[in-house]
Amino acid sequence: MTTYRPCVIKSFKNNGHLHRMWLENWLIPADLLAPEHTAESMLVFINRQTPIQEADGKQWISRVPAVSFFIPGEWFNVVGLLEEHGVRYYCNVASPLFFQNDVLTYIDYDLDVIVPRGGKAQVVDQEEYEMHKIAYHYSEEVNRKVMEGLEALLHRAKSGQPPFNDQLIMSYYEAWHKQMGEV
Repeated sequence: MTTYRPCVIKSFKNNGHLHRMWLENWLIPADLLAPEHTAESMLVFINRQTPIQEADGKQWISRVPAVSFFIPGEWFNVVGLLEEHGVRYYCNVASPLFFQNDVLTYIDYDLDVIVPRGGKAQVVDQEEYEMHKIAYHYSEEVNRKVMEGLEALLHRAKSGQPPFNDQLIMSYYEAWHKQMGEV
């Protein structure tokens, strides 16, 4: 039987300080991934009611199940939120992932893209990015990579390229739910 591995996801800011941690995530085994996700060596995680710890130590519990996608080398990650009326995508423009000892880390660069169910992609937090670009002294290369990541993310969202596929997200979640003995 293929097993899902528990993992922690940590995001940092460019200055090296912890931003946020998702403490209970389940890595989907590679042999259960769709071919288009395997082709890009995606790491796909599922969480539901996971404890989330903020940089200041405060904790809260997520209310919405999520399927998260991390693509090696890409300057973004994609989270499919399984809401009452369908999948909404919350995407982070971020450094490429680093994954070791069941802990995935990345640097969050504030720019986010939200794709509501049936809607078009919207860039949010532009002001926060501009503020942190100055405060954290982003290099020219980081600025260039962030903008390239944003463009690549917007292109994928607009054209419906992986991982933007509601049915696959739902099937991943349902298979995990069933294997965890919750159905």
